[in-house]
Amino acid sequence: MKRTLLTMLTLFAVLMVTTLHSTVWAVSTNTISTPITTTPVALDEELALAGSATAKYHSVEAAEADGYISIDFCEPGEGCHWLNPSYVDGTFDAEHPEILLYAPGENGKLRLVAVEYIAPIPLLPGGAPEGFTGDEDEWREDTEGAGLWELTVWLWLHNPNGMFEQHNPRVP
Repeated sequence: MKRTLLTMLTLFAVLMVTTLHSTVWAVSTNTISTPITTTPVALDEELALAGSATAKYHSVEAAEADGYISIDFCEPGEGCHWLNPSYVDGTFDAEHPEILLYAPGENGKLRLVAVEYIAPIPLLPGGAPEGFTGDEDEWREDTEGAGLWELTVWLWLHNPNGMFEQHNPRVP
């Protein structure tokens, strides 16, 4: 009886190992042969959300009505900064950028060209926020000397240097 039980347990163990090995092999081969395409789609969806959420801010007056204020900081290659202080909390929310960037357009009227996400470095001792899906966006650490993580996204004016570059040669 003991020998039969031992034999049955041994056969069960062999069967389980074989089944587990087959399952792992099937998963491994499927993973290798099937390309993963979710990151670009997710990034495009997140950028579309950011665009939809900020489309109403083509007018500086609309931005100011929603709490954005001019911080009197205009930088060549970036534009003039409007900040919403209520969004500066150390979290990333694609639909609520902390800063809107405006540049002179036709007739000197300001036009929305980009959005900028910021997070105070002291609130994130482990590093920059996650940001958008994938690794195309790269947060800058304190490039403007204000103790912030910074991420610019050129949603409203094409940047030949890339969507997530800090400076755009098309902005005076």
